[in-house]
Amino acid sequence: MTDWITTKITAELVRGAIELEDTGRGLLPHRLPAWARAQIPDVRLTIAEAQPAGMRLVFRTDATTLELDTLQTKRVYVGAPEQPLGTFTLVVDGRVLAHTSVPGGNTLLVDPVTVETELRPGSPGVARFPELPAGAKTVEIWLPHNEQTELLALRTDAPVEPVRAERPVWLHHGSSISHGSNADGPTTTWPAVAARAAGVDLINLGFSGNALLDPFVARTLRDTPADVISMKIGINLTNGDLMRLRAFTPAVHGFLDTFREGRPDTPLVLVSPLYCPIQEDTPGPVAMDTEALARGDVQFIATGDPDEVAAGKLTLRVIRDELARIVEQRSDPHLSYVDGLHLYGPADYDELPLPDGLHPDTAAHRRIADRFVSTGVLSTDRSLQG
Repeated sequence: MTDWITTKITAELVRGAIELEDTGRGLLPHRLPAWARAQIPDVRLTIAEAQPAGMRLVFRTDATTLELDTLQTKRVYVGAPEQPLGTFTLVVDGRVLAHTSVPGGNTLLVDPVTVETELRPGSPGVARFPELPAGAKTVEIWLPHNEQTELLALRTDAPVEPVRAERPVWLHHGSSISHGSNADGPTTTWPAVAARAAGVDLINLGFSGNALLDPFVARTLRDTPADVISMKIGINLTNGDLMRLRAFTPAVHGFLDTFREGRPDTPLVLVSPLYCPIQEDTPGPVAMDTEALARGDVQFIATGDPDEVAAGKLTLRVIRDELARIVEQRSDPHLSYVDGLHLYGPADYDELPLPDGLHPDTAAHRRIADRFVSTGVLSTDRSLQG
């Protein structure tokens, strides 16, 4: 029989969260603070910010077995194929050792057309990792990047102690691709791969469908301590067809101005959209292909009219050109630009196509990460300059 030690989960053990909400039975990690959540106008962002992309528990221990009690909330789109269970990944002394999932939990039904939701309550479960290596070690439990996870209890067969955070912090904001869509686990999203390769601590503010230049996100980025910050901007604005070029340019300036008001010298990286054929020259909005969905396949299509680009409608090509121009115009010595086509371009698409027409798979996430690290923007020396 295992002689369990229960350790209270506190902020000292959690990395990558902006805020931890006390639910009365545990802690619910958030990627936006409460004041910002109060300003959210879209339930899809409410769902996305509570999914713990990039978050992990980190501690030192001699334990060889551990259990994490959680209450999962699984998102189910009505009419769409069932998604695989979220993945918990165990990392010991920097090496990925095991994966597990927690079945059951709450179910959040989402109508993809009306975005109406229905929550069906469920029961907590256990993420269990036996047979850890003997001896003292640093343990990380990466939480599912696409499944809300309420942290209830941590049990181990040896004491646990927090690990002092000493590495530079990389704060990243982006769309569903940054959030991790189509990656097969929390350590295989491109920001997680890049952070582990560069030796930095990740805070991932990638929000599926919601990298939309929201002022409350700009203020959150400004107010979150970090050594280097990156912003991947563009694709969600074409997805939703929410903005014309006339509004886009000052909105980008305003987003950057808000950040710079409190962080004048922090290294800032602006990343333009990756290659996505359906939106390169065709405006949004983007929609699910109903014929493909009837076959049980999720595919996305752009439904706009390319002739309207002349009237100011946005495409990925338009956005890349404008972002490059904005960076040059601002003449900010601490601002750099990464062309998304360098991270994933037409040749990459030919080799590693987007499975649903919009999101990269795990192999493409790794390529994007490798290319991002190769730019040098996450180098330790550069990060510490800020």
